[in-house]
Amino acid sequence: MIQTVIVDTNVFVSALLKADTAPREIIRQCLQGKAKPIMGNALLAEFEALMQRDKIFKNSPLSAQERQALLSAFFRCCEWVSVYFLWRPNLKDEADNHVLELAVAGGATHIITGNTKDFKGAELRFPHIEIITPRLFLTQVGGH
Repeated sequence: MIQTVIVDTNVFVSALLKADTAPREIIRQCLQGKAKPIMGNALLAEFEALMQRDKIFKNSPLSAQERQALLSAFFRCCEWVSVYFLWRPNLKDEADNHVLELAVAGGATHIITGNTKDFKGAELRFPHIEIITPRLFLTQVGGH
Protein backbone atom coordinates (compact mmCIF):
# COMPACT_ATOMS: atom_id res chain seq x y z
CA MET A 1 0.00 0.00 0.00
CA ILE A 2 1.38 3.40 -0.99
CA GLN A 3 1.60 5.73 1.99
CA THR A 4 0.71 9.41 1.71
CA VAL A 5 3.51 11.31 3.41
CA ILE A 6 4.90 14.71 4.20
CA VAL A 7 8.63 14.91 3.58
CA ASP A 8 10.05 17.54 5.88
CA THR A 9 12.64 19.91 4.43
CA ASN A 10 15.37 18.53 6.69
CA VAL A 11 14.94 15.12 5.07
CA PHE A 12 15.33 16.61 1.60
CA VAL A 13 18.46 18.54 2.64
CA SER A 14 19.98 15.40 4.14
CA ALA A 15 19.24 13.55 0.90
CA LEU A 16 21.10 16.23 -1.05
CA LEU A 17 24.12 16.11 1.23
CA LYS A 18 24.79 12.37 1.55
CA ALA A 19 24.33 9.35 -0.67
CA ASP A 20 23.30 5.94 0.65
CA THR A 21 21.26 7.33 3.54
CA ALA A 22 17.69 6.85 4.70
CA PRO A 23 16.70 10.38 3.59
CA ARG A 24 18.06 9.69 0.09
CA GLU A 25 16.03 6.47 -0.03
CA ILE A 26 12.88 8.33 1.06
CA ILE A 27 13.26 10.73 -1.88
CA ARG A 28 14.00 7.81 -4.21
CA GLN A 29 10.82 6.03 -3.07
CA CYS A 30 8.79 9.18 -3.69
CA LEU A 31 10.24 9.56 -7.17
CA GLN A 32 9.51 5.89 -7.90
CA GLY A 33 5.90 6.21 -6.74
CA LYS A 34 6.38 3.92 -3.72
CA ALA A 35 5.34 6.76 -1.40
CA LYS A 36 3.08 9.68 -2.28
CA PRO A 37 4.36 13.01 -0.94
CA ILE A 38 1.97 15.89 -0.52
CA MET A 39 2.84 19.57 -0.88
CA GLY A 40 1.15 22.82 0.06
CA ASN A 41 1.86 26.55 -0.17
CA ALA A 42 3.73 26.96 3.12
CA LEU A 43 5.88 23.85 2.65
CA LEU A 44 6.65 24.81 -0.95
CA ALA A 45 7.85 28.23 0.22
CA GLU A 46 10.02 26.58 2.87
CA PHE A 47 11.61 24.26 0.29
CA GLU A 48 12.26 27.13 -2.12
CA ALA A 49 13.78 29.37 0.58
CA LEU A 50 15.99 26.55 1.75
CA MET A 51 17.36 25.93 -1.73
CA GLN A 52 18.59 29.54 -1.84
CA ARG A 53 20.86 29.03 1.17
CA ASP A 54 24.08 28.05 -0.58
CA LYS A 55 25.99 27.76 2.70
CA ILE A 56 24.00 24.64 3.60
CA PHE A 57 25.06 22.91 0.41
CA LYS A 58 28.76 23.75 0.32
CA ASN A 59 29.61 20.05 0.94
CA SER A 60 26.93 18.63 -1.29
CA PRO A 61 28.14 16.21 -3.96
CA LEU A 62 25.49 17.70 -6.26
CA SER A 63 25.83 20.95 -8.18
CA ALA A 64 23.26 23.72 -7.77
CA GLN A 65 21.70 22.69 -11.11
CA GLU A 66 21.50 19.04 -10.04
CA ARG A 67 19.92 20.01 -6.71
CA GLN A 68 17.34 22.15 -8.50
CA ALA A 69 16.59 19.37 -10.98
CA LEU A 70 16.02 16.93 -8.12
CA LEU A 71 13.76 19.40 -6.35
CA SER A 72 11.76 19.92 -9.55
CA ALA A 73 11.40 16.16 -10.02
CA PHE A 74 10.30 15.82 -6.39
CA PHE A 75 7.69 18.57 -6.80
CA ARG A 76 6.32 16.84 -9.91
CA CYS A 77 5.64 13.66 -7.94
CA CYS A 78 3.90 15.55 -5.11
CA GLU A 79 0.16 15.82 -4.78
CA TRP A 80 -0.85 19.44 -4.31
CA VAL A 81 -3.05 20.00 -1.25
CA SER A 82 -4.72 23.23 -0.20
CA VAL A 83 -5.12 23.85 3.50
CA TYR A 84 -8.52 25.40 4.10
CA PHE A 85 -8.75 24.98 7.85
CA LEU A 86 -6.00 25.94 10.28
CA TRP A 87 -5.86 23.54 13.21
CA ARG A 88 -3.21 25.47 15.15
CA PRO A 89 -1.53 22.63 17.07
CA ASN A 90 0.61 25.38 18.68
CA LEU A 91 4.01 23.82 18.17
CA LYS A 92 7.08 25.87 19.06
CA ASP A 93 8.07 26.35 15.40
CA GLU A 94 5.40 27.93 13.20
CA ALA A 95 6.71 25.98 10.19
CA ASP A 96 5.91 22.74 12.02
CA ASN A 97 2.33 23.92 12.59
CA HIS A 98 1.97 24.29 8.82
CA VAL A 99 3.43 20.83 8.22
CA LEU A 100 0.99 19.21 10.62
CA GLU A 101 -1.95 21.15 9.15
CA LEU A 102 -0.92 20.01 5.67
CA ALA A 103 -0.75 16.41 6.88
CA VAL A 104 -4.30 16.66 8.24
CA ALA A 105 -5.63 18.36 5.09
CA GLY A 106 -3.96 15.86 2.78
CA GLY A 107 -4.79 12.72 4.75
CA ALA A 108 -1.12 11.89 5.30
CA THR A 109 -0.30 8.75 7.23
CA HIS A 110 3.22 9.93 8.12
CA ILE A 111 5.31 13.04 8.56
CA ILE A 112 8.85 11.98 7.77
CA THR A 113 11.30 14.21 9.60
CA GLY A 114 14.71 14.14 11.21
CA ASN A 115 13.31 16.29 14.01
CA THR A 116 10.52 14.22 15.56
CA LYS A 117 10.97 16.00 18.90
CA ASP A 118 9.83 19.26 17.27
CA PHE A 119 6.33 17.78 16.95
CA LYS A 120 6.02 16.73 20.58
CA GLY A 121 3.99 18.95 22.87
CA ALA A 122 1.29 19.80 20.36
CA GLU A 123 -1.92 20.96 21.96
CA LEU A 124 -3.87 19.03 19.32
CA ARG A 125 -3.12 15.36 18.64
CA PHE A 126 -3.78 13.52 15.41
CA PRO A 127 -3.30 9.82 16.22
CA HIS A 128 -3.74 8.74 12.59
CA ILE A 129 -0.58 10.69 11.60
CA GLU A 130 2.72 9.15 12.66
CA ILE A 131 5.70 11.45 13.13
CA ILE A 132 8.61 9.27 12.09
CA THR A 133 12.29 9.41 11.13
CA PRO A 134 13.35 8.37 7.64
CA ARG A 135 15.13 5.26 8.94
CA LEU A 136 12.13 4.14 10.99
CA PHE A 137 9.76 4.77 8.08
CA LEU A 138 11.91 2.57 5.83
CA THR A 139 12.11 -0.13 8.49
CA GLN A 140 8.40 -0.17 9.34
CA VAL A 141 6.74 0.83 6.08
CA GLY A 142 9.18 1.17 3.21
CA GLY A 143 10.39 -2.41 2.97
CA HIS A 144 13.88 -2.09 4.46
